[in-house]
Parts: sequence; structure tokens; C-alpha cells
Amino acid sequence: MIAGPGLLRPLAWLAAALLLAGCEVGPHFARPAPPAVTGYTPEPLAARTASAPVEGGEAQRFVQGLDIPGQWWALFHSPALNALVAQAIAANPTLPAAQAALRQAWENVYAEEGSLFPTVIAGFSPSRNKTATGALSPASASGNPYYSLYAGQLNVSYAPDVFGGTRRQIESLAAQAQVLRFQLEATYLTLTSNVVAAAVQEASLRGQIAATEAIVETDGQALAIFDRQFQLGQIAGADVAAQQAALAQAQALLPPLQKQLAIERDLLTALLGRFPNQQPAQKFDLASLQLPRDLPVSLPSALVDQRPDVRAAEAQLHSASAEIGVAIANRLPQFTLTAGAGSASNLISQFVTGPGTAFWTIGGNAAQTLFDAGTLLHKQRAAEAGFEQAAAQYRSTVIAAFQNVADSLRALQADADTLKAAAAAQEAAAASLEITRRQLELGAVNYLALLTAQSTYQLALMSVVQAQASRYADTAALFQALGGGWWNRADDRSAGAKAGAGFPWSF
Repeated sequence: MIAGPGLLRPLAWLAAALLLAGCEVGPHFARPAPPAVTGYTPEPLAARTASAPVEGGEAQRFVQGLDIPGQWWALFHSPALNALVAQAIAANPTLPAAQAALRQAWENVYAEEGSLFPTVIAGFSPSRNKTATGALSPASASGNPYYSLYAGQLNVSYAPDVFGGTRRQIESLAAQAQVLRFQLEATYLTLTSNVVAAAVQEASLRGQIAATEAIVETDGQALAIFDRQFQLGQIAGADVAAQQAALAQAQALLPPLQKQLAIERDLLTALLGRFPNQQPAQKFDLASLQLPRDLPVSLPSALVDQRPDVRAAEAQLHSASAEIGVAIANRLPQFTLTAGAGSASNLISQFVTGPGTAFWTIGGNAAQTLFDAGTLLHKQRAAEAGFEQAAAQYRSTVIAAFQNVADSLRALQADADTLKAAAAAQEAAAASLEITRRQLELGAVNYLALLTAQSTYQLALMSVVQAQASRYADTAALFQALGGGWWNRADDRSAGAKAGAGFPWSF
């Protein structure tokens, strides 16, 4: 007969006792403490940035401890931008790839958790046979050389996790799954940030193209003045040629900008998961974006919880810690319990109930490595070195995270000052150009004065557009540096991939 409860119950009780009595060798992981710093800059952070009397020149206020919304890009108040980010989240292939990697990691955790339980294998082997009567006696009781044999067996094997090596391996795999979970969050943050950055860059390029077109128009008007003065004999032909060259130089600035705009549109299209000939209908200029007035500045102690890359580095450190326990457990005795029971009969009708057909066996095994030329010892030392490496990489990631935030805060302040100065320079250059043009019409100045005024105005106009775009880009970079608010998102990209079955070693 097949193994019954009388055989399996003692084995189950023994396995449970060994499991409960087992310990977990190796270090118990503890999360690193947040850095003992109180700010991101040596000096106190200013309460607000400078302002400028131009579009996108509003002052921005730094708010300590302000939380970040999960859809932070909505703070730019651009329906077109919101729509493109939603399309990128839905169609960009990097997110499904990261989600699949996370699901794969958790399935590997669940598979390893199965090692904590016995393995039960059932088999049934029917056969038809003939005895070579010239050499052997018939195998059947009737003396008939032809006979059938039906054999069934149930095998149970179990390796109790006495020293916690399996549980440490599960812990390591679960930590690796957490690495992929936070890499998924980083992928989400990078994708949304790239869409916003591409939209801002497109707006900047459209602004630069519009400014260049205005410069071309201004140079063309000046050339018309030169032509009239040349016809009246007031200036020489060389003056006209110089202005023609200035106009040609301004016109030469347009094709590179238009090329950059086309490339940026291709990038934006690719971020949406589309091919280059499937560009979105939405177009961006600086007027379509609104600069957020209140900017969050997370507490330094909270940054390590908010940054996906820091959380991934922490999970990698956790995995390396658990691997030390795996290596230590592998150096200790290994235990195995096995049991088998079954039935064999020449008649299928007597397979289960026939007398003398049942058999069973139960046994155990204990093994300890006595000599391996230091292999297991060096594997433990390698695991310990891996933990030290992960600890150093974690610290490096934390330092880089704080640097990113500090750089973003510096850029926000500096670019606000730059826009203020550029706006003042543009206003002064525009007034100077207008005065110089009127003086030229009256013959009070020569063409060199006009060329100088035109060049100054052109530089000032382009500087304003670039400084405007930089403020939007700096704002997006700050949201990204602070973690992007993934903890406030309703659409958890890692839903369904979590620690399994409520085991005490899951985290």
C-alpha cells in the first residue's frame, strides 16, 4: 500500500521540531542610519529665488519638509504635458520590462521558500514480463513464465534548515527582489523626468527659434535702412555688404536650431513608445508651462527613504549580509531525512490490499565537510568582502543623492539670478538698439554702431530664452533629485509582487 498517516506523521513532527529549533547563523541586517547632516548647503538655504519681469521669472519659494505629489509634473499646469507623461507610462517598453524582472525575482523567492518543506514524489510502474525458464525459475507463484508486476511508491525527502542557510538564501533573494522593486521605481522616475525634460527642451528650442527669427527680422529692417542710405549716397557699399553679412549670419543660426528641434521631437516620440513617424500632436513653448511657486526641500533624514537608488543600494547591502549567513551555514553539518513507502503486486486487484505487498523505509543522513582545501572558508570570506563592497557602494550612492539635491538647489538659485540679469540686459539692449537705429536714420552714427547694438541685443535675447528654459529644467531636476514622490502614487507599479505567504523571514 501507499504510505499512510502512521508513517508520515512522525516525519512531519520531526521536521517541524528541527525547523523550529533551527537558528540563523550570520549577521542580522539592520538598516543604515540616515546621515547626521541638517542641510544640503554649507550656508542656510535662501527662502526664495530671485524674480524677473518676464515670463517664467516668478520667484520660487523653498519649503522645508513639503511632500512631493506622485504626479509632480502636474505642477507645471500643462494639460499637454500631463497627457504625454500618461502616454509614456502606458506605452514605453522600459516599464513592462522592469515589472517583468521584478515578478521573476519574486517567483525565484517563492521557489526557494519551497526548500523549507519536504518534497513528496509519487510513482507507479506497471510492467508485463516473461521469465527465461531455461535459466531461471518462473517469478510468479503459479509457475507461469508470463506475469505482470504493479509497483507504486511514495518518496519523501526533507533537508531541515537547522542552521538557517536556506532562510538566509531566501532573505538574500527577497532583498534582490527589493533591489529590482526600487529599480522599477527609478525607471518610472527616469521616464517621467525625461518626458518633462524633453518637453522643456522643445519649448526652449522653439523660443530660441522665435528669438532668432526676430533677430533676422530686425537685421532685415536695418538692411533696408542701409539700402535707402546707399541709394541716397550717404553710406558706402561696404556698409551695406557688412549688414548683409550680419543678416546672413543670423539666418545661418536657424537650421541648427531646427535640426535640434527635430531631434528633440524624435526623442519625445521614442519616450512615448512610438516610431519617429508617429509624433504626438502636442507641441510645447515656454508660454504653455507654468513655473511651480513652492518647491519642496525634503529633510536630509528623509532623503534616504525617498531616493529609489538609495533604497536599491540598501537592499543590495541586505542581500550581501544574508549571503554571509549562507556561506557560514554551508560550513556546518548538513542533515537530510528520507522516507519511502509503497506496494508491489502481480495482480492489480491485490495492489493495495493484498497480503505481503507493502514495503517502506525511513532513514536520515548527516554530513560534515572535513577537508575541501579551504573552499568553503574562502567563500565565506568572499561573502564578507561582498558585504564591505555593498556598504561602500551604499555610502557612495547616498553621497551622490545629497550632491544631486544640492546641485539642483544651487542651479535654481543661480539660474533665477541669471534670468533676472538677462532680462535687464535684454531691456537695455533693446533700448540701445532702438536708439542706435534712429540715430542711423538721421546719420548721427555709422553702421558699426548699429552692428554692435544688434549683436548685443541678439546675445541678450537668446540668453533670456535659455535662462527661462533653465528654470523649468531646474525645477524638474529638483523633483527628480528628491525621489519624485513615488511613495504618493496611487498606481503602484510593483503591485502584486511582494513577499510571499506571510513567512516570518519575509520583509
